[in-house]
Amino acid sequence: MSEPVMGWVVCRPRAARRVAMLAAALSLFGAVALPAAVQAASDTSFAIESPKAAKGLMIDVVHAGKRLVAVGDRGHILYSDDQGSTWTQAKVPTRQLLTAVFFVDDKQGWAVGHDAQILASSDAGATWTQQYQDLKREAPLLDVWFNDANHGLAVGAYGALIETTDGGKTWQDVSDRLDNEDQYHLNAIAHIKDAGLFIVGEQGSMFRSSDDGQTWEKLEGPYEGSLFGVIGTAQPQTLLAYGLRGNLYRSTDFGSTWEPVELNAARGALEFGLSGATLLEDGSIVVVGNGGSVVVSHDDGVTFSVFNRPDRISLSSVTAAGNGNLILAGQGGVRVAKADGAEPTKQ
Repeated sequence: MSEPVMGWVVCRPRAARRVAMLAAALSLFGAVALPAAVQAASDTSFAIESPKAAKGLMIDVVHAGKRLVAVGDRGHILYSDDQGSTWTQAKVPTRQLLTAVFFVDDKQGWAVGHDAQILASSDAGATWTQQYQDLKREAPLLDVWFNDANHGLAVGAYGALIETTDGGKTWQDVSDRLDNEDQYHLNAIAHIKDAGLFIVGEQGSMFRSSDDGQTWEKLEGPYEGSLFGVIGTAQPQTLLAYGLRGNLYRSTDFGSTWEPVELNAARGALEFGLSGATLLEDGSIVVVGNGGSVVVSHDDGVTFSVFNRPDRISLSSVTAAGNGNLILAGQGGVRVAKADGAEPTKQ
């Protein structure tokens, strides 16, 4: 059994499942991911340095202090110290697709990806070492979060939840903490202000924890399709979950109840999948997705303005540039945009 997902098909025994973030990313090029075991023999060396890396497929972009760090295809990790004007390629010990990156401070960060790999950096993303890999999973990790320099969690395909309490020196599979008998893919994990951790995934699955991931509660969500991301707002216990076909939901009680957020574009309701978001220093929220969609809220996620970039290049992540602009990551690499998603004015 198989199910089309934004341009390609994911198959697995017993049922069709969406590896949502990865599927969205690969569909940008209409590509099909090879099983990890097929690629493993050629992906044990360092990522190839390329002057075109900044124009290749990039999946996630975040801050390490003032530095910007982006991860993506072929093990490419890039960093910028000039607000995204130029990018330098980091030294990375993999050629596998990297799906997410997280920095707990201006030096220490972790990236995850195919082969259930976890990479770590202690120099703001300039160099990386491999901390963890599980070839037998033949499935990617899709997101990572750290509470401090010691305690972190990573989530991924087939219900993967792994934890470290020693900064990544060791990682333990704690997937059995979740009531996830069907092994739904877990696409994103985020911390919600004054509440705890929240996970979203395939088939609208939702889990929350008020004790930093030691115990989890399964929730009945508002949507039965895949959710690609979750983000906390500046307000306590308030969060947004987003996914396929422009579906966006808001909760003010840590996921107990939800309200749909309507996204109306110039030609009607937004139907592109949403795949990444960021919370800006002023409390504004920016969400991006396929078709070059950039949606912005200045009222804690109650309402959004919608801008579809003319190039229609699909986007998977967004963060602040540090000068009022945005950094967009996705098809075609990393690029600078104005606060509404439009191209910056050329000087």
